[in-house]
Amino acid sequence: MSKKYKIAVFSDMKESLGNTLKSTLNLAKMLNGEIAIFHVKKGSEVVTEASQLSAIRSLNSEFITMDNEIKSIVTSYSKDFGVTMSYSCAIGNLKNEIAAYIEKEKPDFIVLGKKNSNFFNILGDKLIPFVLKIHKGPIFLTDEINVLGYGNDLSLGVLSNTEETLIADLTEDLLLHSQKPLKSFKILKNMNTITKPLASKQNKEVEFIFENNSNSMKNLSNYITKNKINLLCVNRFENKKKKDSSALSMPANISDMVNNINVPLLLMGQNNYTV
Repeated sequence: MSKKYKIAVFSDMKESLGNTLKSTLNLAKMLNGEIAIFHVKKGSEVVTEASQLSAIRSLNSEFITMDNEIKSIVTSYSKDFGVTMSYSCAIGNLKNEIAAYIEKEKPDFIVLGKKNSNFFNILGDKLIPFVLKIHKGPIFLTDEINVLGYGNDLSLGVLSNTEETLIADLTEDLLLHSQKPLKSFKILKNMNTITKPLASKQNKEVEFIFENNSNSMKNLSNYITKNKINLLCVNRFENKKKKDSSALSMPANISDMVNNINVPLLLMGQNNYTV
């Protein structure tokens, strides 16, 4: 494994970073990654007075507080997990600051903590759809309860929107840490749900196919639980080699996935190939 992945964790510190960082650190260990935390806060939450002098004092005070909080977290977790970590802070317009960070730092991964009850308002101002739009690489959505573990207990699933299985290079890297066969899930129109897994030719993949209907995500969630999947990779983009008009639309159903699937999600980027 030669590539060193740059993993950016976006945070507003309104919620604990504990499980998000644990899952991200374990992912970084599997993928030879280094982590940078970007802590961004709305300027309107910091500056509440009209006086320019008071505003400057509030900004300086808040920035120092933010810096100390993130520094403490980075020092503790980097020592415990043995993964290189860095951090930076910003106060201003959330979308502008995040867009500027992505443009400047060009991270391979972006990490956000998902909240099942309020998916499109994570970090405020509906930022997940915004990040999905401007970042074409992988996005890792951690789960508040189910933390991604490290080691041979990794059970990997892939959700594809075509009849082929689309696998990215990093998925191959993750498979190196799994002793279990890859589970491939497909949700397609006009197809009956297959209740028995179909083994691949090389017996390295187990396939499940579901019909696209109102219960698709609940059925998928049940199979993920039954098969003890602890990381689901989702192909965000269509296979350019073959468009399937009967396939599940991505990423339109991502919010449905988050609301129903209680494991970390890895929304894949554009560099996919067919197996």
